[in-house]
Amino acid sequence: MIYTLTLNPSLDYMIELDQVALGELNRTNNEAKFPGGKGINVSQVLKRLDVDSKALGFLGGFTGDYIEGFLKSLDIQAEFVRIKEDTRINVKLKSETETEINAQGPSITKENYEALKSKIRRLTSEDILVLAGSIPASMPDYTYEELVKICNENGTKFVVDAEGDLLRKVIPLKPFLIKPNHHELGDLFNTVITTCEEVIPYGKELIKQGVQNVIVSLAEKGAVLINNEITLIATVPKGKVISSVGAGDSLVAGFIATYARTKSIEEAFRFSVAAGSATAFSIGLCTREKAEGLLPQVTIKMQS
Repeated sequence: MIYTLTLNPSLDYMIELDQVALGELNRTNNEAKFPGGKGINVSQVLKRLDVDSKALGFLGGFTGDYIEGFLKSLDIQAEFVRIKEDTRINVKLKSETETEINAQGPSITKENYEALKSKIRRLTSEDILVLAGSIPASMPDYTYEELVKICNENGTKFVVDAEGDLLRKVIPLKPFLIKPNHHELGDLFNTVITTCEEVIPYGKELIKQGVQNVIVSLAEKGAVLINNEITLIATVPKGKVISSVGAGDSLVAGFIATYARTKSIEEAFRFSVAAGSATAFSIGLCTREKAEGLLPQVTIKMQS
């Protein structure tokens, strides 16, 4: 089973209006609300690719009820730890410019955290855990480290889609996959990366440090996959980028879904690039049909 972990999910409230007049009454043109959180996005894309997963994390209050109900309506299994405070609401304001207002999130107690760890201790060597996104401010900064150490004890493969110290601290613990973009990779090594070729020495260094597979995305410039055996560079499909939100989550889901089915790193990489692009070219997350339609445009070149 594939498990996704979203420690700080949100109910995203999207508002569209012509313009914002500060200090005055404003009326919306369109409104929508949907679950937010990178792990939740991964579960949604996996479902669209006909792969089951189970969503883990923390949920509370009426907002948590909405998210859990939304996932169940999509036939996505949810096994969140229930907390006392409400799951946060993030506001996405679309007008002449886009503005986001993200809440801090609820407090997570020690008991909540222990309940989550108990769930992860039940995972086995047949499972994969995807840890994605930020952690609540009330949780210790070594949270990801503790959770992936449990995975190592269980023999559970784990994927980490995070940045900064959250990512840096889990690299020696041998994640199955990490997926920084070129800016995040540059931050890890205090440098600037602008091309696929420039990615390669830093990607290989991550492999030396413990990562099993690393995918680095460079938007329209392509993507790079590196492991102990191969280095691959992929072109990305051409199309109009509507929104990059969820594209990285779709890439992760596309990789895991294809690898689980084929056990081929190259096929998984190729489909992951198509899935990420399909989301970038869409309103909302990709579908299987859109990802498969872009596959012919993804070419893979092996580097020595």
